[in-house]
Order: sequence, then structure tokens, then C-alpha cells
Amino acid sequence: MNLVDLRIFACVARHPSLGAAAQELHLTPSAVSKALRRLEGDLDTVLFDRSAKQLVLNTSGQRMLDFSKSMLTLADQAKADIMGSRAVIECKVAAPAILLWRHAQVLARAMQAYPDASLSMQTMFEDDALAALLRGDVNHAIVTGEVIEGRGAHWSPDWQVTSLGDMQLQLVAGKRHPLAISLSSGLTAASATELTRASLPQPALRASSSQILAYDFVSPSRSLFCGEQRGSRSDGWRDDQLPRKIRYWIDDLQLLLSTVKSGQALAYLPEFALVDTELLRIEVSDCAFHCHEQVWLVSNAKNAPQWQHALAEFMSAASKDTA
Repeated sequence: MNLVDLRIFACVARHPSLGAAAQELHLTPSAVSKALRRLEGDLDTVLFDRSAKQLVLNTSGQRMLDFSKSMLTLADQAKADIMGSRAVIECKVAAPAILLWRHAQVLARAMQAYPDASLSMQTMFEDDALAALLRGDVNHAIVTGEVIEGRGAHWSPDWQVTSLGDMQLQLVAGKRHPLAISLSSGLTAASATELTRASLPQPALRASSSQILAYDFVSPSRSLFCGEQRGSRSDGWRDDQLPRKIRYWIDDLQLLLSTVKSGQALAYLPEFALVDTELLRIEVSDCAFHCHEQVWLVSNAKNAPQWQHALAEFMSAASKDTA
């Protein structure tokens, strides 16, 4: 029994077909099949129920998969910890696109300590990201507090969570939006200077609810975090208090942003969207609610190599620095 065959076995176990596993492994199906036969020979046990189109783990195969995950994790931990910064690390992080957008730069900085490392950021809704972490397909998942509190089906007692800070949603408009143009033109020079010095990347414009509700909004039809279909509640805006006219329903984040920046509609987005210089924050003077989300990094702490702990510490410190 060798580690190469164990890795091939673990890969095949999470794919619907041998061909799909071979494609991920950059091997021929014949080479993958030989590795499986070799492992079964070493164990003197059949691990799969084979049919013409797919391989399905049997009871022995499922037990062996659990053992192989532990053995491969220990092997990776030993190699990474002994080699230190020279280790060839493949860091895989799964999260909703909007959270990857928020943390991509910090993740890249965290991995700079490992010159030979690669960073893979995989877009998934929160439950799928946790399921990938549970299978061992990724090293980390980034999710919001609602998922942490729920501790659903895709949760393990071996996991640790690291706070990545609070995320507040803001009403935003493109600089070419009629409301932004109108509000900007009404600023005095002193007010403009004061707003420019504000802590947020872009100055805030003040408007009343009656002013903003006169314009169209764009919203996702499903939550950008969990993927659940929530209609007008998907972006966190309280339509029960300030009912909007949602003219555009767009689930693709980049297309939604493009619609806002073009001046076609207003949107309710996380505050980090304001790093885009084409967007402006609008403060609603008579709005009685604010939407916040806690963000967490979830990691498998059991037998985790030191670099994974270091990444969590780095991201936690970075979130405090930007708070």
C-alpha cells in the first residue's frame, strides 16, 4: 500500500466515474484502474461495486476511505511542517463568490510565505462549501454566522472557526445614477471635503427614503451567501419597512455590479463593494434598520499542518486591522 494509490483511491471515491477522476488526476483511466486494483490486492479486499458505467464504494471501501483520509492528512501534515516555507502547498478555499471577493487579497497575502504554494478559490454556496470541507476536497470554507449557528448536516466536531469580522450592507449607486448626480451637485465644497475624509473608501451621500424609493433597484433573487431563493429578502433590505421597486433580478454578481455602475439601478451590497471607485454609498437619513453579517473561516483542525493554522491567524489579524 502506498500514498500514491491512496490518493487515487480517494479521488475516485468522490467522483461519479473513473473517467472523471482520471481527468482530475491527469492520468489515463487505465492507470487509475491499475492503481485501484493494486490497492485492492494489497488489502485482499474489493473496495468498489463495479458496473459498466460507474464505481460505487461498498462497505469495505467506505471504511477504507475513512482510513485513507486520516493517513493522507497525516502524511501531508508531516511533509508540510518539516519542509516549512519550502513546502509545495495547494491551498483550496471554498466560499460564495461575494465572500471570495471580500477575502481574495488577504488569502493571497497569507500564502506569500510559501513561494511554491498554489491558491485555489472555488465558488460555492455555503452548504456546498462545508460539504466540500467535510469530504476533504478543500482546506477551508468561508461562511456567514447564520450557517455557524445552524451547525447543519455538513458539520464536524473536528472543525475550528475563526472570526473574519463583521460585514455591513450599504445602499450603493453608480456615479452615473441620476440620484448620485443630483445629490453630488447639492454638496457644498466644505461638505464634499468632509465626506472625502470619511473612513469608508467612498464618500457618503445623504438622501431620504422618499428620494431613494423613487428609483429602481436591482437585487438577486437568491441569497448570495447560501443560495436560497428568498425573493426581495435576498439582499437583506427590509422591504416590509421601505418597500422598493425591484426592476432587475440578477443572480450573477458581476452582472449585478455592472447594472449598478451603469446607473440603471440602486443596490444593497456589502460595504467592501465601495472599494470600486465607480460606486458611491448613500446614507438613508430616515432608515431605521441596518443589516450586518458575521463572517467566519472554517478549518479542519484535526491533524492540520501548521500552514493552515498560520493562514487562519493571518486572516483573523487582517480582519481586525481593517475593522
